[in-house]
Amino acid sequence: MRTDLTAPMRGFLRADGRKGIRNVVAVAYLVECAHHVAREIAWPFRDQDVHLIGFPGCYPNGYAQRMMEELCTHPNVGAVLLLSLGCESFDKYGLAHVVRQSGRPVETVVIQASGGTRASIAEGQSWVRAQLPILAAQEPVPMGIDELVVGTVCGGSDGTSGITGNPAAGRAFDQLVAEGAACIFEETGELIGCEHIMASRAVTPELGVILEQSVAKAARYYATLGYGSFAAGNADGGLSTIEEKSMGAYAKSGSSPIAGLIKPGDRPPRGGLYLLDVVPDGEVRFGFPNINDTAEIAELIACGSHAVLFVTGRGSVVGSAISPIIKICANPETYRRMAEDMDVDAGRVLAGEATLDDVGCEIRDFVVALGQGRRTKSEELGHREFALTYKSFEPIGPACLPAA
Repeated sequence: MRTDLTAPMRGFLRADGRKGIRNVVAVAYLVECAHHVAREIAWPFRDQDVHLIGFPGCYPNGYAQRMMEELCTHPNVGAVLLLSLGCESFDKYGLAHVVRQSGRPVETVVIQASGGTRASIAEGQSWVRAQLPILAAQEPVPMGIDELVVGTVCGGSDGTSGITGNPAAGRAFDQLVAEGAACIFEETGELIGCEHIMASRAVTPELGVILEQSVAKAARYYATLGYGSFAAGNADGGLSTIEEKSMGAYAKSGSSPIAGLIKPGDRPPRGGLYLLDVVPDGEVRFGFPNINDTAEIAELIACGSHAVLFVTGRGSVVGSAISPIIKICANPETYRRMAEDMDVDAGRVLAGEATLDDVGCEIRDFVVALGQGRRTKSEELGHREFALTYKSFEPIGPACLPAA
């Protein structure tokens, strides 16, 4: 599908003024015990925008509560069904209140009060079925690029990632930032060795210190755990050290000035480039900062990302609930094997068939096309992965957003 650069983007206007490029019904379980019922509710609607998300833990966690609040009120979400077993510690009433205050329809099904599995599935499916025509009748409005939030992540990296896919994503970020969008990069555990270069791009010296501290925190955190953010597959793909991997990952950020540091659930206050600090604060308590790429994507979406650029060299098939994932393949051999899962072939740079700027423009245009109705490969294939675990964060300080 070619992008009509003259056609406007269209978005669904929410009560807080943000606009969504999708109009999703989110079915959210609030403890693992309610997961099966929630999945069964969503399954008959798998060909429509009914997405399953949830938190598996029974113990309360402020991070998880905030993540669920931000995800259920994300601009791409139009209605929310909550699934509670009934005795878990998650504050379902607080979450329902936040969603209701956002102007979205919300319903809570409590399995212990609804009569068990079959009765809860029937009640939930009836509610979802009633919401879909209402959402379909909503008329989207014109949306500007300066209203977009775009995240980026890489996964399954190899020796080509830092040469083609990641720098091409950085070129796209530079264009989007210049057009007023907010762009977010993350993975501080994969920026080790780049902290001083990154700090030199900060809009204030104080923010530069904060950026360096975030990478130092990640280095300490991973050292305590005994493993860095470097998988066996990275080595098989030709990467030799975390520093080499970091230099490639860092290229996703492009060359724009860094306007701030945010943490999961924080929304960029305006257009510009932001670093998302995903490593928990305080002592190591909850294991690895992100157990997989999907958990990282969920955090980018909780920060308001309408779409996420996912760069891979070895190959990945994942998508996400709530926001579309644009998969950028850095390795031309991987692209040939997995073309039906890949949206952009950045490996053409290695063959001399395209420049980094060419691919960067293609990625930027793909993002805009999502707001014109285009679907990604992972959306077409029904990928809606989601993961959320325990973490703990302190609020960001004033030096993190110096222009706010």
